[in-house]
Order: sequence, then C-alpha cells, then structure tokens
Amino acid sequence: MSPSLLPFMLFALVASISPGPTNLLILAHGAQHGLRASLAPIVSACAAAAGIVWLVGLGLGEVLLRHPLAQQVMSWAGALWLSLLAWQLFRAAGEPVRASTTRRFGAGSAASLQLVNPKVWLMAVAVIGVFAAPQWPVWQLALVFLLVALPCMGAWALLGVGSARWLGAAPQWRRFNQLLALVLLVSAWSALLSGA
Repeated sequence: MSPSLLPFMLFALVASISPGPTNLLILAHGAQHGLRASLAPIVSACAAAAGIVWLVGLGLGEVLLRHPLAQQVMSWAGALWLSLLAWQLFRAAGEPVRASTTRRFGAGSAASLQLVNPKVWLMAVAVIGVFAAPQWPVWQLALVFLLVALPCMGAWALLGVGSARWLGAAPQWRRFNQLLALVLLVSAWSALLSGA
C-alpha cells in the first residue's frame, strides 16, 4: 500500500462514518425495514458520493467554486429535500414498522440526496485538492472512496437493525422516528445556516 493512500483512506473513513443526514436516514431505514432492504440505498448513496468525487476531479468542482449562487441553490435544495424526508419520517412515526404502506428511503432518493448535499461536494473538493496526485488517478480515488464508504454506511444500517430489537411497541417506534426526524432537521438547517 502506498504511503499516500493510507491518509486518504482515513479521510474517507471519517467522512463516511461520521453522523450526517444520509447516515441518519439509513439508520432509520435499517431499523424499519432491515439490512437487506437497506442495501440498495446504501450502494446508491455511496456510488453517488464516489461519482461526485470523480466529477469534481474531472473539473466540475472548479466550476462550482467559481459560482457561489450554484452553491447556494444546492444548499437550499438539500435542506428542503432533507426537510421533506424528515417530515415523512416524523409523520410515519405511528405506522406499523413492517407495513407495506411505510415509505422506504429508496435507491433513487439516496442518490438524489448526495447530488444536492453541499457537504458531499465540499468533501469531494477536499479529496481532489488534497489527495489527487499523478500516482492516484481520479477514478482510483473515487473507487477507494466507494470501497471505504460501503461498510461505513452498512454499519449505520446494522445499528438501525440492532436498535429495532428494543423498539417493539408503537410508542417506542414513534419516539425513535420523531427523534431521528428532529435530528435530521437540525443537521440540515444548521449546516445551511452556518454557511449563510
């Protein structure tokens, strides 16, 4: 292993495992629908984030840095998207856990969230700015990021699956979902307002 790869892997680990909106939604999804049903959103979210690293490495990051209005639009779109997801999670709090009517956080939603999440774009700019080097082409950095992110997000789903064991009755599920919805809202809007 190249000495320059280990710091990048550690950065990718911290960026992927730390709490954030996508990880909170995967936690809730894992608790409600299980690990198997969470695999598609996990793969989709991680692939989208790795794709963003790749796109930024190809030059899209410079375009975004030169257009602050585009950054603002992405920030607001991300906060509004997360608010909608939090509202759905909050409203679904009293529904049966395994009911087919319970709305799932699907692969499309997971990928879309990454595309409007300014934190993912800033992370990608940091990856390319700090770790891109002639010996590590951009596609390899994106691939390594994907391989590190998958088990990290999988750990959040497993945490959700484990928490489901203690959430047998409807009142506990209601409180759990409402708490996650509120944390998701705080996460989305505090990131937006701190950048304003």
